Amino acid sequence: MTSDDPAEEILEAAEELSEATSAVLQNLPEVLPVLPLRNTVLFPLVVTPMLVTTDRARRLVEDAVAGRRVLVAVAAKSPDIKEPGPDDLHQLGTIVRVLRVVTSEDGDQRIWVQGMRRVRIGAYESTEPYLSARAELLYDRLQPGIEIEALHRNVSNQFVQIAENSSTISEPVQTMVQGLEDSAALTDVVAANLSLSLEDRQALLETLDVRQRLERLSELLAREQEVKRLEGEIREQVQEELTKNQREYVLREQARAIRKQLGEFESSADIVEQLRKRLNDLVLPEEVREQTERELGRLAALPPGAMEAGTLRNYVEWILDLPWNVVSRDEIDVADARKILEEDHYGLEKVKERILEYLAVLKLKRDMRGPILCFVGPPGTGKTSLGRSIARAIGREFARISLGGVRDEAEIRGHRRTYVGSMPGRIIQTMKRVGAANPVMMLDEIDKLGADFRGDPASALLEVLDPEQNHSFSDHYLEVPFDLSNVLFIATANMLETIPPPLRDRMEVIEVPGYTEEDKLQIARQYLVPRQLKRNGVEDLAPELTDEGLRLIISGYTREAGVRNLERELGKTARKIARRVVDEKSLPKAIGPVEVRSMLGPVRFEPEVAGRVQLPGVSVGLSVSQAGGGILFIEATRMPGRGKVKITGSLGDVMRESAETAITLVRSFAEELGLDEKVFRESDLHIHVPSGGTPKDGPSAGIAIVTALASLLLDRPVPPDLAMTGEITLRGKVLPVGGIKEKVLAAKRAGLSRVLIPARNEKDLVEIPGERLGAMKIERVETVDEVLRHAFGIEVMP
Repeated sequence: MTSDDPAEEILEAAEELSEATSAVLQNLPEVLPVLPLRNTVLFPLVVTPMLVTTDRARRLVEDAVAGRRVLVAVAAKSPDIKEPGPDDLHQLGTIVRVLRVVTSEDGDQRIWVQGMRRVRIGAYESTEPYLSARAELLYDRLQPGIEIEALHRNVSNQFVQIAENSSTISEPVQTMVQGLEDSAALTDVVAANLSLSLEDRQALLETLDVRQRLERLSELLAREQEVKRLEGEIREQVQEELTKNQREYVLREQARAIRKQLGEFESSADIVEQLRKRLNDLVLPEEVREQTERELGRLAALPPGAMEAGTLRNYVEWILDLPWNVVSRDEIDVADARKILEEDHYGLEKVKERILEYLAVLKLKRDMRGPILCFVGPPGTGKTSLGRSIARAIGREFARISLGGVRDEAEIRGHRRTYVGSMPGRIIQTMKRVGAANPVMMLDEIDKLGADFRGDPASALLEVLDPEQNHSFSDHYLEVPFDLSNVLFIATANMLETIPPPLRDRMEVIEVPGYTEEDKLQIARQYLVPRQLKRNGVEDLAPELTDEGLRLIISGYTREAGVRNLERELGKTARKIARRVVDEKSLPKAIGPVEVRSMLGPVRFEPEVAGRVQLPGVSVGLSVSQAGGGILFIEATRMPGRGKVKITGSLGDVMRESAETAITLVRSFAEELGLDEKVFRESDLHIHVPSGGTPKDGPSAGIAIVTALASLLLDRPVPPDLAMTGEITLRGKVLPVGGIKEKVLAAKRAGLSRVLIPARNEKDLVEIPGERLGAMKIERVETVDEVLRHAFGIEVMP
């Protein structure tokens, strides 16, 4: 058999078998294997598929296929017997030949067989491993004549009429029946394709007289036609008996069911009945229940089409959908919580410690009101994902509300019900969505709230985030108090300064610092690399990414306080690996700096501190922004002129004033520096802060501007490993500034080894773990004299 289609192969095999049937039957062995059949009877000539499930039958088929592919199929007297024996089988069966055997994945076998001739079972020779017996071939008895021809045509026509209205008899079978001229073959094919009982099938098989078979089939076909006719009459009678009132009732019930599925009801009574049933099933505060009852009473008095009815119904449904007393059960295990936090985040020890303190108190005192934590730090440091980890650690639902760009107070407190399309605020909507009264709710980007003529959302949050007030939070839409005291609120922000002081006062601020290069290396190794390899389908195929390769990606392709861009670059690397795998290109044994450059292209960020500071007139300051800390170059130059000063670099008013103060301060101790006063009268000074497209402001660059001017006028470069931050006064004092932690970590990321900070900022160093600083030296300065001594080794003031 050469065809790929199993059905075509079977038909070809059947045609070959029909031609060779006589030869096969003449050379039959004396003893043949016996295949017991349940729920079926096989007829000669017909190709039949069968499912072989028992071990005995499977062994029989295997031996038959290995031999002459011939066996005897005999129907069991009762289909309930799983393993029929000789006494359980009929005496007359069919000799068949196996055309094909297909074995499924679960071990079952499906075989296709073709019946050849009726046989009578003689003595059984064996029962193991399967039945085998002697078989006697039987022959049909047929006396041709007009009566036989009439019966033949009658059976053929009756069968075709039944087949035309049947979905189980295929068109090829109908065509074959119409073309059969052998009456014996006709009876076998028709009997095999009719829905007959096992008794009728076995009786037809055992009838050797063809005329008797034709007469019996004619009766069975006539009975089948009569059954079909009666079924049609009964169906018509039932349809006629369905009176107009009955049809109207059915249609009315269908319409009612459709309206119910759409949430629509026939009358106010139906609406109120449904809502009141839900109300009675809930445990609500007394004030809320009374308000809901009043609104239901108003709704019952309105027609369903009234505009106010829809508003009232929406209001009541909001009340009923809120989780007034549904709480998630806290599963507090401080040890497991610590394990979850360590699994999800690297470092952040202060944050983790505060979370574990909260869990410990909550475990001892179950009625503790949730504190309002505010994570402040640069983007990409894990603030948002911390909320998910906290929720997972205590088994609560997690919900996130993005507040970036929100300017409408109604977004927080909701709209009054007098407005068309009014709805509750985001807080109440989120409580409905999570379905629990004690979720972990993250207020993301709280520092980016806006305000306009529609109100101040930050002011609306005061009640939400005040532990003394949020047990009775009032939404403008609900107009009843809702208890938010069980909610664990977590806010995130990039900048603390842009949060209004009253709102900031209600939160416990926890600063999330930026990461050093070593931190990023560990985070990439433990979290980011495995995650990106898995997302891109190469977790088991990718070569190892070496520490040198990771460090190059961290320092050469990203410049950030967090790890968001680092993960993007690692994802790009994983995709490059996936492309090579698909293209069947060879992969390196390990991915080092050379392979990283070939995958990610030229390095984007080159170390520039040393090269730029080697020239006189350049110093390195430190800044802080929403993206974290960063380094800031201060450049100064002079040219012949008349003492004019030019300050550029997109600077704010405060920074410009700081530059003017620095110039005045340098002129005041020009004599101590050994400078001629004519330098200032006969030269024009130009102070520039590069990255002119980025606005800059603040007083913290004061000592860096003084150092740049001194370096220019003394013609001595500032040490390339030195950075500084601090505000100056006209008397040479160095005042404290903000963002010390972010600035110091930015200097560490830039590869600087010394940082000058105001002495009064020493307390801020406590927040920076010593292992993050490594060998970096932090020098505390109180005066400009100390700054210049560290920068140039000179004394200026007595």
